[in-house]
Amino acid sequence: MKKILLLLPFLACYFSTIGQVLTVSEEIPLSSDVAYEVIGEMGNHILLFRDRKTEFEIQAFNPQMRKSWSKELILDRRLPSVLGVVPTQEDFTLLYSYRHKGNTLIKAHRYDPAANLVDSSLLINLGYLFFTPRFELVRSEDRSKLLMFYVENQDILHAYSFDLPTQSIIWEHKFPLNDFLFSRDFVQATVDNRGEASFIFQKDNFRSRRKEHFYQIHSYNGSGEPTLTNIPMGEYLSYDVFFEADNLNNQIIAAGLYSDDNTERAMGFFYLRFTPRTTAQPMVKFTPFTEEFLQNLLGRDYREGKGVNETSVQEIVLRRDGGALLIAERNKQLQRRTSTTSRVYYDPTERNLVDFYYEEVFVLSIHPDGQRHWETILHKKQYSQDDNGMFSSYFLFETPGRLRFLFNDEIRYENTVSEYVINGLGEYDRNSLFSTTNLDLRLRFRAATQISPTELVIPSERRNRLKLVRLTY
Repeated sequence: MKKILLLLPFLACYFSTIGQVLTVSEEIPLSSDVAYEVIGEMGNHILLFRDRKTEFEIQAFNPQMRKSWSKELILDRRLPSVLGVVPTQEDFTLLYSYRHKGNTLIKAHRYDPAANLVDSSLLINLGYLFFTPRFELVRSEDRSKLLMFYVENQDILHAYSFDLPTQSIIWEHKFPLNDFLFSRDFVQATVDNRGEASFIFQKDNFRSRRKEHFYQIHSYNGSGEPTLTNIPMGEYLSYDVFFEADNLNNQIIAAGLYSDDNTERAMGFFYLRFTPRTTAQPMVKFTPFTEEFLQNLLGRDYREGKGVNETSVQEIVLRRDGGALLIAERNKQLQRRTSTTSRVYYDPTERNLVDFYYEEVFVLSIHPDGQRHWETILHKKQYSQDDNGMFSSYFLFETPGRLRFLFNDEIRYENTVSEYVINGLGEYDRNSLFSTTNLDLRLRFRAATQISPTELVIPSERRNRLKLVRLTY
């Protein structure tokens, strides 16, 4: 493969491949950081948020990925805890919590592309709490709405819907979870572009009560009382599922894998669609895997009639006609001792190692009526140890005509980056994009950010140092 390497001032560099250009930033030490996030591109700069627990900073990188400026963000000095950073096209909002006189408060700061404070609002005063809430954030598709919630005593859900451009609360509500236990039964929450939220719970998802298994969806838009929708699953159990708000058709869409009598193995996929706050009946369609599909997916591990295990539904992509693409990945973790020698005496130096495996990805295209359209298997083999799988899996790069799955071929310092390119009929090509040899990169594709139809930014972490890699098609 033809390569051109040109060193620029301040250690930034270009790397040209066939059809793509890499632009790499200088190294950024992470010794004092507890978290960071690539916000995206604003004002012709890539913005990076850095959280050092007591100090918060925005760093900006120009199109050549050279650092242009940095600015400290001044928050309330009462041990602020950052909840999230939500970008829009023209600004970004930082939400954080802090305590004042025993009360827990939620505040929002809105910044322009130069990280100048534009607006500051106290959103919620939760009052005096005897516990520290664990907040969950869900963003709408257009990023104009934000759902924030936490659970109290496993049976009371406190939820708030925000309009970010105006920094105002659309609604707040307390959901009593009768007959549900949050840690056991909660599945997912969604919020649409209008601020309407849906909380999904499951019940009786175990073998002895599979005929009673159902989903219950609590939907609320701030008017009246929440509506409850029960969706029975027939005689099937849920293996894994992903829900999404369909803003084009004003529906909730779900696609997942189901089991018959063993929740350790998926025997097929299902498609679910319903309209909140209406009397229309939800639609659920179950489709078994074909043995040919399982044989191609599992290879030597294939056993007739046994389905597939060690698989997670990673995401779904909505189709404009109301259908969906279900994207699942085979992955597992294995824990083992540092020594295989049997020991008679306790050894305090012995510890467990965790092996991470991320393997085949399969994509199922589903029509709005739940029928199978096509299915595609993307083969890969990724193995790593004691890294929480942070360099494994893939990044989904979306364009109007095709999907690109970008990933590391192997999890090691010298590695080849590849992609699968899928069109609307399920046909794909596999391409080798570039090699990281002599580039000092370890790319975290799961933490990448798409900034345009032709560009994405990928964080690279190596020896506690960060680089930002801009990939342009």
